[in-house]
Amino acid sequence: MTSSPGRTWIHAAGVRAARARLALLAAMAGALLVVTTAAAQAVLPSPHAVDIPRWFSNSLLDFKDEIPEAAREGKRVMVYFGQDGCPYCKALMKANFGPGPIAEKTRRHFVAIAINIWGDADVTWIDGSKTTEKLLAQRLKVQFTPTLLFFEADGQPVLRLNGYVPPERFTHVLDYVVQRRDREVSLAEYMSVQIREPEIPVRSPRPYLMRNSADLARAGRARPLAVLFESPSCKACAEMHEEAFGRAPLRRLLAGFDVARLLPGAPAALVTPDGRRVEATRWARDLKIDLYPTVVFFDAHGAEVFRFDGYLRPFHIESAFDYVASGAYAREPQFQRYVQARADRLREQGRPVDLWR
Repeated sequence: MTSSPGRTWIHAAGVRAARARLALLAAMAGALLVVTTAAAQAVLPSPHAVDIPRWFSNSLLDFKDEIPEAAREGKRVMVYFGQDGCPYCKALMKANFGPGPIAEKTRRHFVAIAINIWGDADVTWIDGSKTTEKLLAQRLKVQFTPTLLFFEADGQPVLRLNGYVPPERFTHVLDYVVQRRDREVSLAEYMSVQIREPEIPVRSPRPYLMRNSADLARAGRARPLAVLFESPSCKACAEMHEEAFGRAPLRRLLAGFDVARLLPGAPAALVTPDGRRVEATRWARDLKIDLYPTVVFFDAHGAEVFRFDGYLRPFHIESAFDYVASGAYAREPQFQRYVQARADRLREQGRPVDLWR
């Protein structure tokens, strides 16, 4: 059957219209797929996410109200600063705050509030000032995750923990705050009484240590100084020497430092980096040494430039020494950003990086 020109045009127009409708439907379906996929990705958890326990407060981050409200409940506020991808944060949430007596003790005495150090959520701080999560972390100089801040009912800080503390020690930290022992002794002194552990023998030579740790004055010395505050029974101290300081990259960094080891519990007089004469235990109190080990770095002029304390794995210890040796602390005030950039740089060079090793 033949068709007239008119019928042929009408048929062609109909085909074009049908094709146009099909193309439009396909485009709409594609757009819907993109939106749906994006939405699905938005709700999917990060593979490096750190799960916060459900018993943490669903806070509006208005600390001017949170602290007195907690006081009315007979509790105090504990603020957790963390980030996704942080193995120490994950250990804190699982080993310390997982189901068990430590979590129960924390819930009984504290209102726990989480802050993301890279977050943009609005925060009203204790003094009423308005800020964001990440700007508050910068303002408080949060250099390590996790960092925990414990507050008194009047808003005064009781204790700050920079870094991870394993459960067997963390439970005593909670007791120290709950019993308000901060009014009597330092945390380090309290822990030395509560945890009676045998002295750990020195297993390998430590040639990087200064022969005379009593003279720490920087006058006339061009090298930076690292002072290791330790306890003879400190497992994390022994691990730092045996594992971290035993690695070749860190040994090379140590060669550029004067390294002194101090045991504040033992009576000893010394000359501080800025030239003062003082007793070692008194100096440790002045520096607010709360945990062992604490490593405090001083520049060639005797001024403190950086420190870390508590439990750190070798990669972060190495990064801390590199942070000071390279002078990066003067250019990049946030140690976490420096660690991330250093890890990326080492990976690009083909060197494997494991933040927990």
